[in-house]
Amino acid sequence: MDQFETEEQQVEAIKRFWKENGTALIVGAVLGLGGLYGWRYYNESEMAAKEIASVAFEKASTELAADEKGIGQAKAYIDNHTDTGYSLLMALELAKKATDSDDLAEAAKHLEFVSNNADVLAVKSVAQVRLARVQIEQGELDKALATADKIQDEAFKGSSQEIKGDVYQEQKLFDKARAAYSAALEINERDPILKMKLDNLTALANG
Repeated sequence: MDQFETEEQQVEAIKRFWKENGTALIVGAVLGLGGLYGWRYYNESEMAAKEIASVAFEKASTELAADEKGIGQAKAYIDNHTDTGYSLLMALELAKKATDSDDLAEAAKHLEFVSNNADVLAVKSVAQVRLARVQIEQGELDKALATADKIQDEAFKGSSQEIKGDVYQEQKLFDKARAAYSAALEINERDPILKMKLDNLTALANG
């Protein structure tokens, strides 16, 4: 399960964007909807809540990375901040931690939470890509295929097709696997792993 580098970069970009622009976006929405009263209300409540959630997220994330005991605190953070985007990012971190520990059931639980609750398409798609890969590792091939079909973000269409290829290969449906890998390679034409998977299909089909 070492295929997370691209998605990790996506998550880090989302974190940076939210940290740099989240306040401005919310301010703009509030001003547009509520005028001066909305701004005052936002300034007194939402901004404080966001700052608290941000500080708590950084603390819980740091402790999660440093110590296994941080897992409990990370889960508590999610329970206490379910109405913020930070809870989804924390769930992604918990899922990565569980995957690294080969606790696939725990990883799937956190990824399903993100997939079911994320409003930002990129975050939802990251979770769905990872969930499908976990489901393949669990032998849940039909579930993995269904999860791959749900991926809507164009930036992850190549990953979706690759996952389908992996599922079809496991099912020994080599023609479908070849079509899926070829579709993925059209999107990510410089991916050497995809090229290798496609090349290996002939040997697998004849084996």
